[in-house]
Amino acid sequence: MCAGLTVGLGETDTDSVFRRSFSALVLAECIDRDTVVRRQPADRILGWGDRLAGWYVREQDLRGFVPGKGWAHAAAHGADALGALARSPHLDVPELTVLLDVIADRVLAPGTPLLVHGEPDRIAHAVLEILLRDRVPLSILEPWVARLEMGARVKPSRGEDPYLRTGNAQAVLRALYLQLAVSPRQPEVRSDLLLCVVASLRRIHPALLTR
Repeated sequence: MCAGLTVGLGETDTDSVFRRSFSALVLAECIDRDTVVRRQPADRILGWGDRLAGWYVREQDLRGFVPGKGWAHAAAHGADALGALARSPHLDVPELTVLLDVIADRVLAPGTPLLVHGEPDRIAHAVLEILLRDRVPLSILEPWVARLEMGARVKPSRGEDPYLRTGNAQAVLRALYLQLAVSPRQPEVRSDLLLCVVASLRRIHPALLTR
């Protein structure tokens, strides 16, 4: 499965994305299984995590549903895999912080297309899994939210569709707010982080949320 993450990496609009994307999904199942039965050494899980993170930020084919072929969904499957990593007891604050950075890198990368097949919800769920470990402090989370906010407010070039640059960060922040608000599982930082996310959303949408 780790080898599958690199097959055709860098290609776009080819069938190789299915192997990469579903390799990530299978690795997620392997990691979750280890979280239950604890059969793997820590360095193996961390090694899988390095391979997944490296693939996720480098993946160029982020199509969702491919007509006639089905789901490619690399952005969603990668988020699922990062969520599985977050649940692993082998990861602590440094590794969980890296996962947050990987997620932000993917969401904010100029080459990431507008994600319209439910990926923002899956990405926000991966963030929630990180938060539910109750290890990452607000001193790390608040700057991370601010980074997404900055991406959600970036000024486009003249003639450029602004939503193509800001839409993913906006969608992920909204999805994170929703999960913090209604999920039956909540992290210890929920109240403070909700205030932080709400403040960011109000600055992103002043005409809608400040009047």
